[in-house]
Amino acid sequence: MKTIIYYFTGTGNSLAAAKKIAAVLGDCELVPVASLQKIKGDIVPQAERVGIICPVYFTGLPLMVAGCAGRLDLSHSRYTFSVVTFGGSGGSSALWQLDSILKKRQHRGLDAGFMVKMPGNYILMYGSPAGKKREKVLAMADKQIADIAGAVSRSELRKLPSSFLARLVHSLMYPRFASHVHGDDRKFMASESCTSCGTCAAICPAENIELVDGKPVWKHHCELCCGCIHLCPAGAIQAGSRTAARQRYRNPAVSIQELERLRETSP
Repeated sequence: MKTIIYYFTGTGNSLAAAKKIAAVLGDCELVPVASLQKIKGDIVPQAERVGIICPVYFTGLPLMVAGCAGRLDLSHSRYTFSVVTFGGSGGSSALWQLDSILKKRQHRGLDAGFMVKMPGNYILMYGSPAGKKREKVLAMADKQIADIAGAVSRSELRKLPSSFLARLVHSLMYPRFASHVHGDDRKFMASESCTSCGTCAAICPAENIELVDGKPVWKHHCELCCGCIHLCPAGAIQAGSRTAARQRYRNPAVSIQELERLRETSP
């Protein structure tokens, strides 16, 4: 069965999950959501099985993922699943949000939804775990992903996890996040240690960064993935005084080169 997985990632967690699931499924195409932004109109996956894998932002979906989901035409697919990766907060509300978007478009939602805890990386609030603590979280995630891959390969139906409290928190937190996320890049700046390497601009899924006189400038359509601050080789990007001492993070199963190809349109 042909599978297409649409994924969004900032520091590699969701891409790592997508790669591991694809390896089990076999005939599977991985498509970065960022590569779809210049494609106008509906997105029509030519596959019987469609997956959406992304992180959880403030209990919900990254705005780019929500927009992509609203353009999906699943008339050619028979099975739709989602995997959300999270560090600080659970993902049940994100799955519920995605299911609602899909149902609004085509009167059918997710056939299965899964959540995977990964190392948290919202560096504006906390540092990512390191050492044995990070290794333990990643090992547990690998076991979960292996189980999910098996369930998806069998096209198992899974009821979405749901919590009234989680939905209440989502209704309070997510609208505020969505209303100001694009401008939150005003918190970022590059210190004098910036080497003008351009990594931040290359890996940004929103094409929100350009180098001006050798220094990054943020253009206020940020997704707040924090890839720029985590992946700067010189550790030059900060968001206030507290981030300098916080642990940076990249999923070890994903390379910088892979993250630099997030905006490439699949062949």
